[in-house]
Amino acid sequence: MTIFRDSMDVEKELKEIKERNRRVEQDKAWETSKTRKGIIFIATYVIFAWFLLLINAPSPYLNALVPAVAFILSTLTLPFIKKFWAGKVYKK
Repeated sequence: MTIFRDSMDVEKELKEIKERNRRVEQDKAWETSKTRKGIIFIATYVIFAWFLLLINAPSPYLNALVPAVAFILSTLTLPFIKKFWAGKVYKK
């Protein structure tokens, strides 16, 4: 009976691990998705444009592009930094 119960525990743990891996893969896919980047780009642009309008800054719609484009650029350059970091700094 103990062997059967242990087998059930192993199956339950395996199921939990598979479910966790599925969630981790889903989170990773979201973090790197173009949809997420696009939403953040648009939200950044709208928030900064609104702020610049509030303070009567010159060319608020054009100037709001600066932080939004900076976000997109950071997503393009971070993979290179990540590789460097993983190889040089994060050695496990």
